[in-house]
Amino acid sequence: MKITRCGSQPSAVGPEEWFMGRVRMDPLFAVTPPSRVAGNVATFEPGARTAWHTHPLGQILIVTSGVGRIQRRGDLIEEIRAGDVVWIGPDEIHWHGASPTVAMSHIGLQEWQNGTAAYWLEQVSDEDYDGPVKQD
Repeated sequence: MKITRCGSQPSAVGPEEWFMGRVRMDPLFAVTPPSRVAGNVATFEPGARTAWHTHPLGQILIVTSGVGRIQRRGDLIEEIRAGDVVWIGPDEIHWHGASPTVAMSHIGLQEWQNGTAAYWLEQVSDEDYDGPVKQD
């Protein structure tokens, strides 16, 4: 058993090649073999978002606060809110981030395969970010 105390791991700024806008990353836990799962909390300021990317084994997002956006390439943007859980399938090209006016935080859980948990692609353009939002 291992207990990692809250506040014992430093926050980091999301790298510019993976994110647009201000994003803070707070690690929860790293991969501990034989498990392949790692987890972190990402906090996106309004308008901040990831670049387009994929996960070789998928990803789970648990929205913990605020209002965000997520989009799978070729689909409409979907709004996500605190309490929502999002399953992103393996190799789905997607992005996620905050809404234009409200910050959003989520817990991200992903498995590592062959030394990576994500393959990063191009940045999300303002045109894509401001695109049509699916209406429920």
